[in-house]
Amino acid sequence: MDPLGAPSQFVDVDNLPGWSDAYEAKQLDCHQSSVEKAQVHVRSPFTYRKDINEKIILWKGDVALLNCTAIVNTSNETLTDKNPVSESIFMHAGPDLKDELQKLKGCRTGEAKLTKGFHLAARFIIHTVGPKYKSRYRTAAESSLYSCYRNVLQLAKEQAMCSVGFCVINTLKRCYPLEDATHIALRTVRRFLEVHGETLEKVVFAVSELEEATYQKLLPLYFPRSLEEEAQSLPYLPADIGNAEGEPVVPERQIRITEKPGIPDDASDEEGLEADLAFIGSHAFARMEGDVDKQRRLILQGQLSEAALQKQHQRNYNRWLCQARAEDLSDIASLKALYQTGVDNCGRTVMVVVGRNIPVTLIDMEKALLYFIHVMDHIAVKEYVLVYFHTLTNDYNQLDSNFLKKLYDVVDAKYKRNLKALYFVHPTFRSKVSAWFFTTFTVSGLKEKIHYVESLQQLFTAIPPEQIDLPPFVLEYDARENGPYYSSYPPSPDL
Repeated sequence: MDPLGAPSQFVDVDNLPGWSDAYEAKQLDCHQSSVEKAQVHVRSPFTYRKDINEKIILWKGDVALLNCTAIVNTSNETLTDKNPVSESIFMHAGPDLKDELQKLKGCRTGEAKLTKGFHLAARFIIHTVGPKYKSRYRTAAESSLYSCYRNVLQLAKEQAMCSVGFCVINTLKRCYPLEDATHIALRTVRRFLEVHGETLEKVVFAVSELEEATYQKLLPLYFPRSLEEEAQSLPYLPADIGNAEGEPVVPERQIRITEKPGIPDDASDEEGLEADLAFIGSHAFARMEGDVDKQRRLILQGQLSEAALQKQHQRNYNRWLCQARAEDLSDIASLKALYQTGVDNCGRTVMVVVGRNIPVTLIDMEKALLYFIHVMDHIAVKEYVLVYFHTLTNDYNQLDSNFLKKLYDVVDAKYKRNLKALYFVHPTFRSKVSAWFFTTFTVSGLKEKIHYVESLQQLFTAIPPEQIDLPPFVLEYDARENGPYYSSYPPSPDL
């Protein structure tokens, strides 16, 4: 990852032009009305959907540079493939990625497995293995490639990810025809978004210069940007557009579902039922519509609503984290208001917040929130403690309760779960009252973790002096107020 202070090489997906944006407004204005007046009755199976198009981005560039919640790596069964996509991801993620991949013990063709993003802007990497293509085994290859895209999207949904960056999963080494593979990729993503569109905000197709023309050519077939483009694209759709989920259909494998197995059709008393069951997909089971799941959703509405809220919160946090990893936060870092030091008597990481170093009225507080997330995301995965020095703060350093509430609402659940103590050093009467009101009426679960510390001597009973870097002015103040004993303690040279 780029050091704070250096321009970021990573790409913010929120700044990339969307698929709909690439469509010229003049063309839309000139032709949309004529199509609507024509009242075309033959619609494409992939209808014009503005809400879905807004989620799609086609970008020519390196998928490893995207700050999506997750990016996709295409590899082999041992997850050691050396192709341009994998090599770039490994280079930017750092050596820890190889160590974690060894724990996965490989990945089967069509499956998808998850690792951390490490030094990437993306929080996660989803690894998948595309099929080797041979014309005589075309059906198997199509099914496996569909499974790659579908399993990646399903994993993103389960992990409440808000954005996914796809590379082109079929590599040249595996000999899959690019155009055939692109049809499968686009229709699988389209069908997934039709059903689960609320779970993903952005899907980026990161392509090379050689691949871009094919994607530009085929995207209108599956993501038409107007009624006119839908009508124009219809004749160019392939004969096999898959089933309701985009999965390739193999006619010879279609089975017929009856409600009375073992009884000949002509024995049925209801000719209408016999006719209804005479083709594939008429029965809910055959179409896999999930009627049982719909009933469960009605029964478990309360629980599902809570789960939906949790997923929404996770997606929101992921957006903040992606933005924090892509933003230049060097101006906030230079304040030295938040930093990691040693460990407390229980071996927990100690994080220090210096109130006097936060010029609230002079800085962008949203960037301050991003910096907090940037620094704390990997710290909060384990138990930690916070030491807040309120020493010599004034009105220009007072964090607004609205900002603190926003921070508390934005951060992931691990922050709250793994925070074991908050040491409030050199509090004033006013700050104690403010903290009491905030922890009583604004947030919950924090009050019992706050410990008011009047002197450094009291702090050192929980955190050894050699395990905490103290700003010089804190030492000087404490020496004046509580005696000179600790004034001889050497401050960190970095502070």
